[in-house]
Amino acid sequence: MVNENIIQLLKDENTRSKAFSSIVQKYQEQLYWLIRKMVLSHDDANDVLQNTFLKAWGGLDSFRGDSKISTWLHRIAVNETYTFLSNAQMKNASNTVDIENFMVQNLQSDHYFSGDEIQLKLQKAILTLPPKQRLVFNMKYFEERKYEEMEEILQTSVGALKASYHHAVKKIEQFLLSEN
Repeated sequence: MVNENIIQLLKDENTRSKAFSSIVQKYQEQLYWLIRKMVLSHDDANDVLQNTFLKAWGGLDSFRGDSKISTWLHRIAVNETYTFLSNAQMKNASNTVDIENFMVQNLQSDHYFSGDEIQLKLQKAILTLPPKQRLVFNMKYFEERKYEEMEEILQTSVGALKASYHHAVKKIEQFLLSEN
């Protein structure tokens, strides 16, 4: 469905549920992996994804269609992920190192994680990044998103995104070198 058509279907009470279901079907896997790379745990990613779609459903009346639906959903998912990470940090850890250890332990105990030792080291390195840098790194490195698309989702300039990615790569390199 074209963005304008789906927006019209979302505005109509008779077609809203069906249109929203098609949006969920189209974007749930993409959003799941965006969230999962940040929160690491399958169960947590599912919870954040569910909250994302609940927020989107609740915000349908205020969605004006100025941006693409995918951009709008990604922005909601990013905000929900940041909220989750902030709450997890306040609830489970007294400092950054504790939350990193907590998340690594969650990843290691997650029976959906199938990575080897190298993948685990990379995830540990990524966890040392501040949340925004981690998100930029994940979107660029794993999802191969263009900076212009990330600019729309994250509402940050391309220059800032490039700098953030560059700093993230340097920090990950330093972490991996210090681990060997």
